[in-house]
Amino acid sequence: MKEIDISALQMNPMTLIAKEWMLLTAGCESRGYNTMTASWGHLGAIWGQGGGLPTSVCYVRPQRYTKEFMDREELYTLCFFPEEYKKALGYLGSHSGRDEDKVAKVGLTPVFGEGYTYFAEAKLVLVCRKLYQAPLVPEGFVDKSIIDQCYPGGDFHDMYIGQILKVLTK
Repeated sequence: MKEIDISALQMNPMTLIAKEWMLLTAGCESRGYNTMTASWGHLGAIWGQGGGLPTSVCYVRPQRYTKEFMDREELYTLCFFPEEYKKALGYLGSHSGRDEDKVAKVGLTPVFGEGYTYFAEAKLVLVCRKLYQAPLVPEGFVDKSIIDQCYPGGDFHDMYIGQILKVLTK
């Protein structure tokens, strides 16, 4: 993979995240890592000077194994894959790394950077540094129907905002 400047990134985040999905991965070779499939998230800019820092926003439910790694680590990655990996992403999103080596099961190849992990098969990787973390809370929902639709068990996501430090592409 080669590193490109974030200003050269050409993509539709609605398609990339919501339709193609992504792997959210936190951890490294020495402390271990975990990954999960996500189809909710945002890419944009906030804080900083000159239009804001390039950022990602990710959401992780409290029961997800990946949350332990997100809470512990400073860095995380978002990996986007060619269409032929959709079945693997489905598996990674429905099985826990607590129970098995699900990455090996689907045949992905972890690549270890300095404090982060991504996958060799990805077409695009965003390396991010956590800036902010907070739980979504019922009081914050203006449209209360979302609570019934998305949180009937009360397992509200934690939101993570990360600065995009590096963009890797094939």
